[in-house]
Amino acid sequence: MNSQNFVPCIPENAPFSTDQISWLNGFLAGLYSNQSIEGGLNGESAALEVRPITILWGSQTGNTEGLAKDTAKALKAKGFAPSVVDMGDYDKSLLKDEGLLLLMTSTYGDGEAPDNAAELYDWILSEDAPRLEKLKYSVLALGDTNYPDFCKCGIDFDLRFEALGATRIAPRMDCDADFEESYESWISSVDSALGAVAEAIEAPAASEEEAAPTYGKKNPFPAKILDNYNLNGEGSSKVTRHVAFSIEGSGLSYESGDALAVLPRNCPSYANDFIVAAGVDSGATVEGKPLIDVLCDGFDITNLSPKTLKAYAALAKTEALDKLIEDKDALSEYSWGRQLIDVLIDFPFTFESVEQLLSVLPKLAPRLYSISSSPNAHKGEVHVTVGVVQFDAHGRERKGVCSSFLARETVGAEVKVYFHASKTFKLPQNNDLPVIMVGPGTGIAPFRSFLEERKARGAQGKNWLFFGDQHASCDFLYSNELDAYLKDGTLSKLDTAFSRDQNEKIYVQNRMIESGAELYEWLEEGACFYVCGDASRMAKDVDAALHKVIAVNGGLSESEAADYVKRLKSDKRYLRDVY
Repeated sequence: MNSQNFVPCIPENAPFSTDQISWLNGFLAGLYSNQSIEGGLNGESAALEVRPITILWGSQTGNTEGLAKDTAKALKAKGFAPSVVDMGDYDKSLLKDEGLLLLMTSTYGDGEAPDNAAELYDWILSEDAPRLEKLKYSVLALGDTNYPDFCKCGIDFDLRFEALGATRIAPRMDCDADFEESYESWISSVDSALGAVAEAIEAPAASEEEAAPTYGKKNPFPAKILDNYNLNGEGSSKVTRHVAFSIEGSGLSYESGDALAVLPRNCPSYANDFIVAAGVDSGATVEGKPLIDVLCDGFDITNLSPKTLKAYAALAKTEALDKLIEDKDALSEYSWGRQLIDVLIDFPFTFESVEQLLSVLPKLAPRLYSISSSPNAHKGEVHVTVGVVQFDAHGRERKGVCSSFLARETVGAEVKVYFHASKTFKLPQNNDLPVIMVGPGTGIAPFRSFLEERKARGAQGKNWLFFGDQHASCDFLYSNELDAYLKDGTLSKLDTAFSRDQNEKIYVQNRMIESGAELYEWLEEGACFYVCGDASRMAKDVDAALHKVIAVNGGLSESEAADYVKRLKSDKRYLRDVY
């Protein structure tokens, strides 16, 4: 049955007057065509109001915001009046009177709420949160099973709503990095709960504007590598690659602050070792394709995600592995430095077929890299700054899947890519505003882009960069470019922190505190404060330093400094690209 053509009718023998039957049939027709209805049961003028529903989103990278907007389109087509609201802009006093609410949020770092969701998250978990008996809700939680606190932010919202008396209308869905199928399942259950007629909400369709590009997430562009070199000098313990791609002819575009999604390929030698450890036929084919190519191109054969481990344990039925999975601390200790191949070796199981092996493995997900170029400075190009992960552990060489893939590829090779737009991590539109950037190591990537873009715009606002790494002699990424920016005035201030060049380790947060008076002065002038890099340690230390700088130099109490930082976030002046 096509719900768009289906209009229920009140039969003529129903126990109503002729006028009442006429009005009710008109009401139902309007309900399903989303039209206004004139007249009422008593002949009075009335207009049908479609049922409101609020969609709250929390997002660090923009994925959840996109899903929220897609959900709104689908619900609007079903006769609802959705309001899509950034959690950072939401008036929390409205929550106790909400009727229908869909909450969609990601989790990042060590189980943390996205920046725009943090204030609402802290409040709803506090004693100040009100009872929510009026609320009917469902939660979509996005996360990554490679992290221990998978989907924690969404889980906490869901359980807290329930504890405060709200009614869950559809079960929470916890989505992994490859979230499309889970999202469609969740929206179908929400649709059924909302009582839509005849069929579930269809998967969100792209608008004409969104569907116009030939290339994108569903059809990545084969970008040729134009340049690929190591930024670190002799004596460094690190390898950081500057990789430049051509996007000529792609029809794709990006802005400073966006990310580049790269589809990696597993290392062939590792894939071969994996096949041996799995004990399957190395000469097997899958739909006519050699097994090694299938594993290299399509499956995640490295990460020890809880989901993969549980799927393997269900087949292996090994008591030792079951106990390991149940003990969170023991599993964390075991997982450090190990990959999936170690599980195959340590807890062996004979697979009945190649298909059974593949059933355990998740898809190989794209990796996101902060873009380190401005489209106005490098026409037809996009650059990324990639820290290559490589180390030895437990008697085996370990490599990061995508970083080592990019390190292997040479100039002229094609790599499949697409752009991931950031909704928040952007330069201010006002080119006169000051900008403060904190980006140690590869965290410098978006700030190289910002500086190029500010110069291309002719921005008059001051720019201040805090950069840190291990050694000035071999780890000062893009030092020549930064020196040039200091000379031509693009970069007003550059503070560096090289942790291993003196007995006492010095980091970017130490430099922030040393220059606290001036940093606070810039903030008072309206500066935007940006951070890029490691979420679990660096970003937390920088945040603590920011609070200290504001308290000490602003003469504020700890709580007043916290309120100051909250205002920076709500005004979109404290923005983070952390991972």
